[in-house]
Amino acid sequence: MRWQTFDLDVLRSFVFGIELGSFAKAADRLGRSTSAVSAQLKKLEDQVERPILRKSGRGLLLTPVGETLFSYAKRLLELNDEATIAVCGADLEGCVKIGLQEDFGEHLLPETLGGFARAHPHVQIEATVARNVQLLELISHGHLDLALAWEAGNSAPHSQLIAELPMCWIGRADFIGHSDHEPLPLVAFEAPCLMRSAAIKALDEAGIPWRVAFTSSSLSGIWAAVSAGLGVTVRTSVGLPKQLLMLKGLPKLPRIGLVLYRADSRTAPHVKQLETILLEHLENLLSARYAFAPAMPGVGIGARST
Repeated sequence: MRWQTFDLDVLRSFVFGIELGSFAKAADRLGRSTSAVSAQLKKLEDQVERPILRKSGRGLLLTPVGETLFSYAKRLLELNDEATIAVCGADLEGCVKIGLQEDFGEHLLPETLGGFARAHPHVQIEATVARNVQLLELISHGHLDLALAWEAGNSAPHSQLIAELPMCWIGRADFIGHSDHEPLPLVAFEAPCLMRSAAIKALDEAGIPWRVAFTSSSLSGIWAAVSAGLGVTVRTSVGLPKQLLMLKGLPKLPRIGLVLYRADSRTAPHVKQLETILLEHLENLLSARYAFAPAMPGVGIGARST
């Protein structure tokens, strides 16, 4: 067997193209031309001496070899990026207190915080996963350095809009829609809750009767109740369980802002480093899931800071 040394820049274009669902988007993200990215893909196929992509309608799908390469490419890039963080910030130390919405905990805890902790063993991370009201209260009192939370409609100092995500109705595949004779069963967080309020407002304006069938103080409780068929709920599609889906035929819902809150306008180097990594992971997560780009500096619809 002839050993190959893969170019990490080429692998990054390959991984971005698959995750974003478009190599044109990958080229735009990386600041390259589409022809340059196409040449990189050709180089990869020449190295493995087998196709890594196949046509499917107007799009491209991974071949079995491509799937294997994609898995290893992500691991190589993660290790490279982790090494970069470790080397460039080797002298970082201190404590970072960060709060996260439950919707993002599953994605960001192992990837962002886990990688950061391994790269910076002298930085202590204290992570809190909580509901919006709690996170905003903690950040306002200085008990957190950073908080990733939903926009609550009130102006907050040192905040940055990351994206505006569409809220959606979520339920089981066998949900048969609402009936004129039976109130729509809602599964929701205990009040106050931004998405609970949005659901009720939308139903009231559409003249659809509703009842709260189940309340919970945790997102896992919400997903369990909806999975059991107790009713429908309103969230974004981030963290959507595989057994559930976005429902059609119910009133249109508004978008909700995802905001990064800071305790202070001036952050310590170790806090700033974690913030940078967090924003990069969010950019990849949201760009892959939604057709629009997150509202981050230099990307898509523009950031708003206050």
